[in-house]
Amino acid sequence: MHAHGKKQEKKNDQLPKILLIGNPNVGKSVIFGYLTGRYVTVSNYPGTTVEVSRGKALVNGKSYSILDTPGVNSLLPMSEDEEVTRNILLTEKQERVVQVADAKNLKRSLLISLQLAEMGLPFLIALNLYDEVTSRGIKIDIGKLSSTLGVDVMSTVATRREGLDKVEEGIESLKQSVCNVKYDEEIEKGIREMEPLLPRANISGRSIALMLLAGDETLTGWLHDNVSNENINKIEEIRRKVCTSYRQSLGYVINRRRLAEAERITDDVYSTSKKERSGFSHFLGSMMMHPLWGIPFLLVTLYLLYLFVGDFGAGISVDFLETELFGRFINPWATKLVHTIIPFEILQDLLVGEYGLITMALSYAVAIVFPIVGTFFIAFSILEDSGYLPRLAVMVNKIFRLMGLNGKAVLPMVLGLGCDTMATLTTRILDGKKDRVIVTLLLALGVPCSAQLGVILGMLGGISFSAFVVWAAVILGVLFLVGFLASKVIKGDATDFIYELPPIRIPQAKNIFFKTIARIDWYLREAVPLFILGTFVLFTLDKLNILKVIEAAASPVVVTLLGLPPKAAEAFLIGFLRRDYGAAGLYALQKDGLMDPVQIVVSLVTMTLFIPCIANLFMVIKERGLMVAVWMTAFILPFAIMVGGLLNFILRITGASF
Repeated sequence: MHAHGKKQEKKNDQLPKILLIGNPNVGKSVIFGYLTGRYVTVSNYPGTTVEVSRGKALVNGKSYSILDTPGVNSLLPMSEDEEVTRNILLTEKQERVVQVADAKNLKRSLLISLQLAEMGLPFLIALNLYDEVTSRGIKIDIGKLSSTLGVDVMSTVATRREGLDKVEEGIESLKQSVCNVKYDEEIEKGIREMEPLLPRANISGRSIALMLLAGDETLTGWLHDNVSNENINKIEEIRRKVCTSYRQSLGYVINRRRLAEAERITDDVYSTSKKERSGFSHFLGSMMMHPLWGIPFLLVTLYLLYLFVGDFGAGISVDFLETELFGRFINPWATKLVHTIIPFEILQDLLVGEYGLITMALSYAVAIVFPIVGTFFIAFSILEDSGYLPRLAVMVNKIFRLMGLNGKAVLPMVLGLGCDTMATLTTRILDGKKDRVIVTLLLALGVPCSAQLGVILGMLGGISFSAFVVWAAVILGVLFLVGFLASKVIKGDATDFIYELPPIRIPQAKNIFFKTIARIDWYLREAVPLFILGTFVLFTLDKLNILKVIEAAASPVVVTLLGLPPKAAEAFLIGFLRRDYGAAGLYALQKDGLMDPVQIVVSLVTMTLFIPCIANLFMVIKERGLMVAVWMTAFILPFAIMVGGLLNFILRITGASF
């Protein structure tokens, strides 16, 4: 983090805190943005790869530090994200807690509410996504829910900023919940015996005792830092004694009791004014998930997606921005200006040279990637708002299970066809760390971005349909094989596929606009700096002549194993800089008649499986950590060459022709 960022964060830490707590994907980040505006820093929580956003906000005339905690399904940690959120509650002094809840999935949200109540923390509930509930004909008695829990509950639609002013007003008058779950007498006795042995903390001794009874091993370090060995032994003895009263694990028993209470409250405040599943929209939604009839919907969706993102976004829009805006105006103007006011050649090259921050980084980020991801974000918001995406996830769930994943993984994989860099960011929607690592690997390995895919399809189309079939079969086969093997090698439990199905409806222009703007803001803040950093690294390598050394070292491998002309090594190197440029280099060889059809298929398979572009690599480092990125690169590079070499051998020995 920059010095200014550290100074700002330290200053914010001296302010009273507001923590945003909630399940994944319930709109916390939207509310965080509403409260903080531009006063935001993002950093890894100490000792983890989990990011926590911190910002400063003026709420009711008083300054606060706002923390957007990682999404959780429980405050009894089962993942690194949940452990970080629990640790923030346990160790960081906070004044206020705002729980952002999913109105259409109230029972799951109440599981967190009950745990916050057990912690003795004052909080309010922002019942978000409330429009999803009303569109289903469901009504929630908010007054009754508020009196049952003893805390304020406000209905909100964060993307439209509805109800957020009430949340802001309510922060000054938070209350502790009066709702406490009553457990079996054996567990209650264990809690009473443990509490005197525990030190004072930011959360109640009762909640810590329940975590320890449930077998929370992530508390071990905190216990040894704050509790004597004698008392630790006593605590473990109490837990063992309580365990003997149950056949199931105590964690299961405690969670089951909380779920029963959450279900009771939900049933008490929910009412349905019309049949949720009826009429044409329900029929259409069912057809979209059908193993057979869902395929035509998928094909039509992909075709429309290709026309809008691939043709209009990656074609017309990119051509205009790259050729007209940057090619005729911005780059020539910038080059002339830099050469006029800067006398040093190396600085001129840094800004407007072959690997210039303006001529390459900004051209790439704004003229090429931005129109692709922009159109994709619009299309993605339409699919999301229509209710189709969750149904697509359900339809492909069984297929993705073969790779140790679930249907949710289809969302970043589809986004990868627009831009792998942004798709890597969206792996945050997946519930488990294992799923995120596997999907990140598959994106880096074999999902071509739309710019690269356009060149590949153009080259294969110039040969034959059978060439396309071979390329597609190899890429899909590799993705399934690597996904399957990765699910066996990478540690972690498979996540359950729990997906709330919204109703099928006509997308609202206002929703699409706000969602698209939020995602574009995300792209500009998160991805563009990576393009600039990547270009600077390439500039440095070029000036040190390291790029030429790498190209010379790669030529024998390209010629011997892959059976390609020596100049193909240059295309693979450029492919690391930009995927579509690498494919374009191969296209130039095809156009000049330097490759036969077999060489073209082999080169395109290898290029598709080749290491990710430099922007995507930096994104992998940012999201998964440096060591994970190093291991992925160390696997992908030789694996891509091995698959290409094996394909070359098979096609040559069988005398294949296209």
